Amino acid sequence: MTRILVGQGSCGIASGAKKTADELTRLVEERGLQNISIEKTGCIGICYMEPIVDVYDDDGKMTRYTYLTEDKVARLFDEHIVNGKPVDEFTISEDGKSFLDKQTRIVLKNCGYINPENIDDYIAIGGYRALKKALYEMTSEEIISEVSTAKLRGRGGGGFPAGRKWTQVASQAEKDRYVVCNGDEGDPGAFMDRSVMEGDPHKMLEGMIIAGIACGAETGYIYVRAEYPLAVYRLNLAIDQARERGFLGKGILGSQFNFDIRINLGAGAFVCGEGSALTASIEGNRGMPRVKPPRTVEKGLFAKPTVLNNVETFANVPEIIFNGSAEYLKIGTAASPGTKAFALTGNVAKTGLIEVPMGTTLKEIVFDIGGGVKNGKGFKAVQIGGPSGGCLTQRHLDLTLDFDSLTREGAMIGSGGLVVMDDETCMVSIARFFMNFTNNESCGKCVPCREGTHVMLELLDDIVEGRATEETLDVLLDLADTISNTALCGLGKTACNPVVSTIQEFKEEYLAHVNDKKCPTGHCKALADITIIEEKCKGCTKCAKVCPVSAIEGEIKKPHHIITEKCIKCEACVSACPFDAIAS
Repeated sequence: MTRILVGQGSCGIASGAKKTADELTRLVEERGLQNISIEKTGCIGICYMEPIVDVYDDDGKMTRYTYLTEDKVARLFDEHIVNGKPVDEFTISEDGKSFLDKQTRIVLKNCGYINPENIDDYIAIGGYRALKKALYEMTSEEIISEVSTAKLRGRGGGGFPAGRKWTQVASQAEKDRYVVCNGDEGDPGAFMDRSVMEGDPHKMLEGMIIAGIACGAETGYIYVRAEYPLAVYRLNLAIDQARERGFLGKGILGSQFNFDIRINLGAGAFVCGEGSALTASIEGNRGMPRVKPPRTVEKGLFAKPTVLNNVETFANVPEIIFNGSAEYLKIGTAASPGTKAFALTGNVAKTGLIEVPMGTTLKEIVFDIGGGVKNGKGFKAVQIGGPSGGCLTQRHLDLTLDFDSLTREGAMIGSGGLVVMDDETCMVSIARFFMNFTNNESCGKCVPCREGTHVMLELLDDIVEGRATEETLDVLLDLADTISNTALCGLGKTACNPVVSTIQEFKEEYLAHVNDKKCPTGHCKALADITIIEEKCKGCTKCAKVCPVSAIEGEIKKPHHIITEKCIKCEACVSACPFDAIAS
């Protein structure tokens, strides 16, 4: 039997993978071939090489094809599937192989290798064996002890120890308890949790069920954003399959333990990534954080003790329970064992989903795995952890990426987004982008976040539009300090991190904006100095014709000039000039 796996996570489908799979299916049916199985799989991680197709021959040998769009399928089919000769021209390059070879995969190891819509694939590679062990070979206390000994820390934000959280829930006098999985993943540029839900949903479910055994809960909720329709579909399918096989429901695997899981769809509010806002949303209320204490472990969902972890955290649990904490502790650092999945995006040569041991340096990720900055440009910075994170620069390249090292540098792993920026990126504009996002996503419940982020955004507008002074920077930092210390929830407290870190690391770039009224990268249009180079100008009048405010004048076939007072810096003239005679 020849198996053909087509990577059909959201990224693959967006690149045309479904059309590739449909064409493969059409050819198989057209030829009447019976010994070929075409299956879908999740995101393999090499997103920049999608669509990806893996062909497993009868002897089990796998050939991986990349950039395999619909128009290439017929040749692949005729030469490889029919005649058994791999098409070398389409196979994965050494560049692509190195992207995967330099990773260590625990959470993502099944993504791209099993069909996420077939529970038998998960069972065949050892799925649900950790659940059996937890049910019949361990007590609740032993499960929590194993997770605690493994030093598993939450992968969704600040890295709180999962075992401590589970212990606190299990010790509550209240017997009605809940397990909640945060699959909201609202950070711009982050897609790790989505890929797990799409590519290996049963692993996450198994981790949640084990948490239920450990903490004495009988109901679990998955909170996932409605903008993840494929993840929602595959989760629902996985839950139905798990119920049919006895892994969910009453008397799981013949035991006395009952546990079931429901899915709640979020409407895309960033604040619902915060625990108390998330549980409020599940309850049918407006998603807004509440004052703590009491903590979620004491009074969480429906005011009952609640274990709340994210997708990646739960996906680590089956490995820890089945293989033991000693094996898990061999990976990563002493204080942050295990691995971390990152979404590597931005101005990097190889974009995609990666998983590396905790403690891997920034340089290894950006240059060894990511292939460095694309188009041969220089490395400038990485924004880590989204709007709640911070900016890492050249001086941080040897920094180990783990919870404690990043905290010391005023940054955080967050959910795991890594946005690489080249030397032509304006860091003031980056700070403004994240502040605009945070301000728009503020739930509005507390004044520091609601009003403070709005004022900070206005000050950043002043900087990029040439109205600011050095005093503006002082006000920004004072406001950031106030918001960080007085905001109600963790999202508000970390909202200013991108601004503070970029001011600290790129003060000279801010000063160029406020003192010289210049953007060193030329990104801020309001500060652009648009001029016509007389020696190059032919007087063709094309620039004058496209100017929306009639700010260009001159005679035909003679050099033109720009009326600075009228120019709105739209750069329409720059694009229109056929002689490169206009500089900005």
